[in-house]
Amino acid sequence: MWETSGTKSGKGACMGDERSRGPEVGKERAPRGLDTSVAHIARVYDYWLGGKDNFAADRHAGDRTRDAYPSIGPAVRGQRAFLGRAVRYLVAEAGIRQFLDIGTGLPAANNVHQVAQSLAPECRVVYVDNDPLVISHARALLKSAPEGTTAYIDADLRDTGTILTEAASTLDFTQPTAVMLIGILQFIPDEEDPWSIVGEVMRATAPGSFVTIAQPARDLEAEAMAEFLRRYNELAAEQAYFRTHSEVSRFFDGLKLVEPGVVRQPEWRPDSEFEAKHPTAAWGGMAQKS
Repeated sequence: MWETSGTKSGKGACMGDERSRGPEVGKERAPRGLDTSVAHIARVYDYWLGGKDNFAADRHAGDRTRDAYPSIGPAVRGQRAFLGRAVRYLVAEAGIRQFLDIGTGLPAANNVHQVAQSLAPECRVVYVDNDPLVISHARALLKSAPEGTTAYIDADLRDTGTILTEAASTLDFTQPTAVMLIGILQFIPDEEDPWSIVGEVMRATAPGSFVTIAQPARDLEAEAMAEFLRRYNELAAEQAYFRTHSEVSRFFDGLKLVEPGVVRQPEWRPDSEFEAKHPTAAWGGMAQKS
């Protein structure tokens, strides 16, 4: 459901043992200008997943929102599973060998390059985020297979020019590319037209390219999700915006949807009937450029 903000107001955090001991200690050791006393989605997401790269403010926001939507833990794990299934499809069935993952989030299990390069070691992956903690972790932990390449860009999703220019040093945009937008578009409000941002990125890719999107839903478990969102926005550095099925489907306008279309994330090509019933109030889908 959530991944990382990847947007301009993102805040980072320092590394080390103090990261789990609260904002007071974290602020003493964090790089100048980083406010660890305010929740940030990358660290809240890490907390929901049981990680240690979070501060007291992140844990407080994580607990408050989980009280409103108790399934948030299974939901974020379900999103990681959706990401894995999408990457496997792209490599094994669609023949994709290069990925642009915008809004990377803190490294967890089954990152894009790990899944892709386990199937085709020559895959090239560019990660994009603007949270210093995410970039620091990515450079330290997201190591490529010897045959492939993994690169990292510090940029905001809105700055498509920077992303595309820097990614071009690793990816060949004359060849099909998979653009991954997992849990990031909810941090771009409607008035900033996230649909045009997605369109701009996809116009830079070759025919045969794909885009995969995961977005929390406003029209699934609507009452609980509305309270979840209210509590999160009260406590976080960055505001989130959930969307309906039709609003998420708009991101794929002009593209050919991959079956089964825009569905609840666990229902997108699940590995089992049990997985398909995973509790997740979020939409997911993939489409291909002609």
